Amino acid sequence: MSKKLNMSDFPDGVMDARELGTPKMVLLGAQHVFAMFGATVLVPALTGLNVSTTLLFAGLCTLLFHFLTKRMVPVFLGSSFAFLAGYFAITGGMAWDEGFNAALLPYASLGVVCSGLVYLLVAGLIKAYGAVKVMRFFPPIVTGPIIIAIGLNLSSIAIDSAAQNWWLALVAIVVIIVCNIWGKGMVKIIPIILGLVVSYAAAAVTGQVDWTPVVDAAWFGTPIIWGNTVFSLFGGGADTALMLTAIVTITPIALATIVEHIGDISAISSTVGTNYIKNPGLHRTLLGDGLASLIAASFGAPANTTYGENTGVLNLTKVFDPKVIRIGACFAILFAFSPKLGAVIACIPGATMGGVSLILYGMIAAVGVRNVVENHVDFTKSRNFIIAALILVLSIGVHYSSLGAISFNIGTMTISLSGLATGALVGIIINAILPGKDFKFDDEAD
Repeated sequence: MSKKLNMSDFPDGVMDARELGTPKMVLLGAQHVFAMFGATVLVPALTGLNVSTTLLFAGLCTLLFHFLTKRMVPVFLGSSFAFLAGYFAITGGMAWDEGFNAALLPYASLGVVCSGLVYLLVAGLIKAYGAVKVMRFFPPIVTGPIIIAIGLNLSSIAIDSAAQNWWLALVAIVVIIVCNIWGKGMVKIIPIILGLVVSYAAAAVTGQVDWTPVVDAAWFGTPIIWGNTVFSLFGGGADTALMLTAIVTITPIALATIVEHIGDISAISSTVGTNYIKNPGLHRTLLGDGLASLIAASFGAPANTTYGENTGVLNLTKVFDPKVIRIGACFAILFAFSPKLGAVIACIPGATMGGVSLILYGMIAAVGVRNVVENHVDFTKSRNFIIAALILVLSIGVHYSSLGAISFNIGTMTISLSGLATGALVGIIINAILPGKDFKFDDEAD
């Protein structure tokens, strides 16, 4: 008789999910898809890109990332919100705006492709000169507040979604908390799925789910639309000036998202207790992230990024095996070829997703706090107080202000920096300038 699953048998987390059995691994993989689904499909909904294409390349690019990072890093790649402003600048606004022009989507995608090339360039530099020289600019006093800001910046999305129906959101929250704190065996490690299912069922029973999209959706469909691909620009008739405009407008965003990538990998390293920046190496994670965005955008999907929602799942379940993430990636690919299955997930009430996100996004911020605490950052030093204060206030303040982003002109080009990018860049610069740096990375320690 097999031993009954008890999470107390894994005090440091589950590193090999095969110990849990195949059925449990499959459920855990599905949980990661549900966690990322709401935010991932929101990006194509806003930009006018195709949802099925987005899911297909979220899955394929996650598998590519795992291959390039030696199958070591438990990361799921989903749609990046950082490039939304770039898409809107080229296409004329959100998908439902009066000035929106879907024919311009391939031009915006070309700009994202070029931003992926920036990742590859930075990855090459890190490979050539070493991650330590780069990571000197990202000690815990910088990455900790950045991680906190990532979670808090996402909080408005969770609140807005939950506010659609607070009692549905509360059902999801309560189920997740009860399962994770008092649950036994498998119940304890699939709280996200259980929270979603119970809240979804409550919405269905009370008549709050419109099943029309599920009924109308086909069982099978082609996930790639040629007109959205970058390749469609090279068949003749493309506007060269507009191509250059898209490249110049969108490519610089990569500088900000690379900083976010480092923060995300730091958060995952802190969550799992493994230094992924050192092994398999920051150059490999940047290569995987950048190449994923390059490929996805080429075929008309949004830029990809390491997903904080899934980091939250890791922190909640303590199942750190990357194989589980890869199972989730396969589910995403399956959903991409079945509009019917995708519609079932798309019909999950926004309030249900909001309730789940409240916990997941909060856990991202909590990971940032833990990152600062575990590295014994000395807040008796004024320099550390100043750095943390600037990162948090700028990242959160600019995000929630009427500005939304800080813009400046270089010649005829307008560059916009999100609150997170602004806070991160200021924190990095101030940390490099101020005296009193006392943190050493592993390779520097005696």
